[in-house]
Amino acid sequence: MASFALSATVRCLSQPLAAGSGKVADRRDGCCYLGISSMFSRKANSSTSTTTRELTVTNVASPQRLSNIVPLPEKENVVDDHNHWRNHVAWTSVRQERWEGELVVEGEIPLWLSGTYLRNGPGLWHIGDYNFRHLFDGYAMLVGLHFENGCLIAGHRQIESEAYKAAKKNNKLCYREFSEVPKFDSFLSYVGDLANLFSGASLTDNANTGVIKLGDGRVVCLTETQKGSIVIDPDTLDTLGKFEYSDSLGGLIHSAHPIVTETEFLTLLPDLIKPGYLVVKMEPGTNERKVIGRVDCRGGPSPGWVHSFPVTEHYVVVPEMSLRYCAQNLLKAEPTPLYKFNWHPDSKAFVHIMCKASGQIVASVEVPLFVTFHFINAYEEKDEEGRVTAIVADCCEHNADTTILDKLRLQNLRSFNGQDVLPDARVGRFTIPLDGSPFGELDAALEPDEHGRGMDMCSINPAYLGKKYRYAYACGAQRPCNFPNTLTKIDLVEKKAKNWYDEGAVPSEPLFVARPGATEEDDGVVISMISEKNGDGYALLFDGSTFEEIARAKFPYGLPYGLHGCWVPKK
Repeated sequence: MASFALSATVRCLSQPLAAGSGKVADRRDGCCYLGISSMFSRKANSSTSTTTRELTVTNVASPQRLSNIVPLPEKENVVDDHNHWRNHVAWTSVRQERWEGELVVEGEIPLWLSGTYLRNGPGLWHIGDYNFRHLFDGYAMLVGLHFENGCLIAGHRQIESEAYKAAKKNNKLCYREFSEVPKFDSFLSYVGDLANLFSGASLTDNANTGVIKLGDGRVVCLTETQKGSIVIDPDTLDTLGKFEYSDSLGGLIHSAHPIVTETEFLTLLPDLIKPGYLVVKMEPGTNERKVIGRVDCRGGPSPGWVHSFPVTEHYVVVPEMSLRYCAQNLLKAEPTPLYKFNWHPDSKAFVHIMCKASGQIVASVEVPLFVTFHFINAYEEKDEEGRVTAIVADCCEHNADTTILDKLRLQNLRSFNGQDVLPDARVGRFTIPLDGSPFGELDAALEPDEHGRGMDMCSINPAYLGKKYRYAYACGAQRPCNFPNTLTKIDLVEKKAKNWYDEGAVPSEPLFVARPGATEEDDGVVISMISEKNGDGYALLFDGSTFEEIARAKFPYGLPYGLHGCWVPKK
């Protein structure tokens, strides 16, 4: 993020400390190191205990770099304890397309942390006078946190998809979003849109879900439409253009969460015509996907939703959920309670295991009904002779309750009145036998009360992808609540969780970054971004091992809630 460092146009210098409450002792790479005697006390509340950490302001933005100041957005007024949720910054649109600046750091950022944390998610939930209805509808906004030499430079940009640019130009919705359909002037224009729907032309390219770094270094923002794959510059956050697949596999949708490492890219392409999934791979440096194999669905009129899926060292785990794609709902001008899906419990649920090397299906078993957006990880269980006997796959499972989708309507998120309305969730653990048995198991990997019966937005140490692992970092619940509101470290061996909670705050997905040279699974830091009910926000760093707060940096304004992120190490 060299350009951030060179053109950081707004600095957080309005705080009293930056106005001269300390003496400049040293300056390294544009950061002023101040000897400050003031101590800041922060409370990190747990559902079982409360701990207090003292943070010292160690790094403050340099006042010499204040050229080309960009005006900051104004806060919305908080009316009262209930209405503040309507104005909570987590559920409001960002007020400008782009911003960047250096932040005051309270605490200490490890000097080894060198690179950029990128977070993608919806940043704009309205166009003109029209307000979008669902969390997943908003136009994508990319946030970057650049760490170097203990300093932090932040910024955000709206991703310039065709959907976003057309909406800006015409001051109205022009493409189909998750729950939104453009308003048509006539029946003929509606018929024309349906024709474009089947060709994919009217589907959005609003890449507001995830962001990944490919093995060749390219950084791509994604959503569930294949056309919504957009290349961005991780240094400037600028939109570079479409990621065009060079193969002829076709299709309109894919898993929003591919499996990406330095050497492989794997994803699923649902087949809505002949219900099933293509499992495909793409080599680094190419745009061509190649088919590993195909899985035919065993139940239902269409394939189950596959927002994500896990892999092991040798196998791809293909879930077939009873929450299935629904063409009829896709054609409707107004959203149904399940949006683009339908619930088919009679069709049952299945998990298929495919060999990565051969494309052969080695197991296809019925499992209890489940609902999940996000898988966490999977690994192979082996016997004493090293033979694989079962596949274990963990996910954030919503107790087969589809109401979570409708709970994510913005109206529901903005109207929290203190009642406990967040549906329960758990770490669901599938055990899929490879001995020919027709059934698999689904149980809770630990007692759900450990994390408040809320569970989503998980990350792990990427070195343990597809391998037996112990720790996961996620968002849990401090009840009553209407949305996950804690950060949680899960120990799957001790079956315990440690929780961080700040009243009224909405944290985004915690991302684990391993310390270079680390030998322990949890040796690193965890990064999250927090939206506060008073309109503020801050970046937060934890020690991955102790799960204690080690640093935070306040933004000069609050950012909306974001979805998924990735880490781009310094080149």
